[in-house]
Amino acid sequence: MILDNFQRKLRRESQLWRDEGLISASQYQQIADRYQFNNLEAAARDRSMMTAVMIGSILLTLGIITFVAANWLGWSRDVKFIIMMSLFMATTITGFYTWRQAAIGIPEGKKLKRSQRLLGEGLLILGAMVFGATIALMADVFNINGSTPELFFAWGFGVLVMAYCLSLNSLGILGIVLIQIGYWTGLGDLRYSANEWNWAILVIKHMPLLSWVLFVPLAYFCRSRWIFAIAAFIFASSLQLNLDPLPLSNLAETAPWVASFAFTLPPALFWSYDDLLFPTINYRLFQSLARDLSLIAFGLAFYVLSFRWLWQTSSYNFSSSTSNINIFGYRPIIDLGILSGLVVLQWLFLVRQRNKPIRREAIFNLPLIVTFLGFTAVVPFWHQAINPIDDLGVFAFNVLFTVLAWGLIREGLKFNDRRSFWGGMLLLTLQVISRMLEYDTELLLKSLVFVMCGSALISAGLWFERRVGSNSKSSGNAKSS
Repeated sequence: MILDNFQRKLRRESQLWRDEGLISASQYQQIADRYQFNNLEAAARDRSMMTAVMIGSILLTLGIITFVAANWLGWSRDVKFIIMMSLFMATTITGFYTWRQAAIGIPEGKKLKRSQRLLGEGLLILGAMVFGATIALMADVFNINGSTPELFFAWGFGVLVMAYCLSLNSLGILGIVLIQIGYWTGLGDLRYSANEWNWAILVIKHMPLLSWVLFVPLAYFCRSRWIFAIAAFIFASSLQLNLDPLPLSNLAETAPWVASFAFTLPPALFWSYDDLLFPTINYRLFQSLARDLSLIAFGLAFYVLSFRWLWQTSSYNFSSSTSNINIFGYRPIIDLGILSGLVVLQWLFLVRQRNKPIRREAIFNLPLIVTFLGFTAVVPFWHQAINPIDDLGVFAFNVLFTVLAWGLIREGLKFNDRRSFWGGMLLLTLQVISRMLEYDTELLLKSLVFVMCGSALISAGLWFERRVGSNSKSSGNAKSS
């Protein structure tokens, strides 16, 4: 639709240019051939037809569902099973062939029918929804006892298989969302059901490993940066929730290494990630994104650990005899071992590739990243296992947070990167405001801090934009000369 509007505006403007003599008739014809002005009406006709088909399909589906609901109680169990499976198979097969016919037009030199592809993809998504309804209804018909997490896990894994087979982003994201619904609905039962042999509990317990093993390859199948970013977020968040590292109190139910793994493993895995580790991949598709996610993970860890109340503990008696009660019951120890081995493998590969640095290493080089990881791993462990260092720990992570923000600002200035510059400025502002709100300060001081932060942001933003504009003009003049 947006492309058609652009083509229509371009056709109208180019006709005006031709009539005014700005371009010749041959030049107008070249523009018309390039942007396919002659196909605009046909595209509008196809779009109208597909819209009618989509609306009719939705109404037809609603009619079928209403008919099934009206006669559901009067049908036998076998009839219910046949109807639901037939509805699922008919929707999925129709959607697949509709989507496939639109996609086959590419190697044959035909124009891709976008509306037909969207219709097929919509039917496939509808089939995935019908698949979930079929699972729930069949469990009720055959009196199969199951929990809500089991339903969403079975549903999500089924949709994930469809996404792998068809390499569709929409199905992949839908499958991930369904699996996450199952994870969040069953997360509260993890500690209390850790010793039960329930496959849903095992999925929840090993979600960090499963999210990395299942979702990251799907990102390559679909060539989707969104799926890779979602997989990284789910991995990092589920790791924090399953390890439960906060607060940094050395009590009987907390092991001293938990916080070190929780805050160190995600940035270490993201920064050392390299697409070339996959045997069948010979290009770097997600490495730059992974390193950006590593800096985000560092920023979140430094910010959280910069609060004083997380380091203040009421007891420092670590009892090894009582610490084994819940530590190994619900925490993903196997996941930590496998992921730590993967991190070691990636870092060894990274060291071997040091002769091919990427752009990010201009500021955030390997020694600085290793320093970040070292402090993140050692300081919480020292505080919990050896000697409490409340004030020193707070000071260390405030300094690390400042260094990270200043590094982003330096990178933004060096490469004229607005995202890095404004990210660093916002981190510095967030740190100042957080420290001001955390400690007991008067309203006058708080007002002064807000005014100073706002003035600094405005001044720095105006100066940076003028600097970027002057650099762009100078580079443009150099090219023209």
